Amino acid sequence: MRFWLRATLAVVFLAGCGGGGYLPYAPQSLPPARIDQLAVAAAAREGISARLIRAVILTESAGDPGAISRVGAEGLMQLMPGTAEDCGVTDAFDPQQNVACGAHYLHAMLARYRGDTELALAAYNAGPGAVDRYHGIPPYAETQEYVARVLAAYRNN
Repeated sequence: MRFWLRATLAVVFLAGCGGGGYLPYAPQSLPPARIDQLAVAAAAREGISARLIRAVILTESAGDPGAISRVGAEGLMQLMPGTAEDCGVTDAFDPQQNVACGAHYLHAMLARYRGDTELALAAYNAGPGAVDRYHGIPPYAETQEYVARVLAAYRNN
């Protein structure tokens, strides 16, 4: 009986996580002050907006440093393993390493698209190849919704 109860709870839990964008690895979000501290430090290094970094963090992971997406993106800024490796990240769940790399990549996308925040966010989400291929925000519902959610978080914080 216990086995079936545990199995049922596991299925219900996993089914409930599927629509949220990420699966919780660690159930706790960082305090807002810690997210601000990480965003401000990364913004100073990269020369980009701390508010934009914070908006990406809140949209990507809701501040959960242990978040893992359905496609394998990890941590606060949802780094794909290849991106994390390119940055020299040894632990994508370490908030400092994750935000440093995510902010660096965001800065690269802002530079690539000459400061166009919407295109940079679309590239952060769907990859620069998709943005280049469509000469703008790709016609993917997920990416269009992502850009809108990050911009809303950016304006509201």
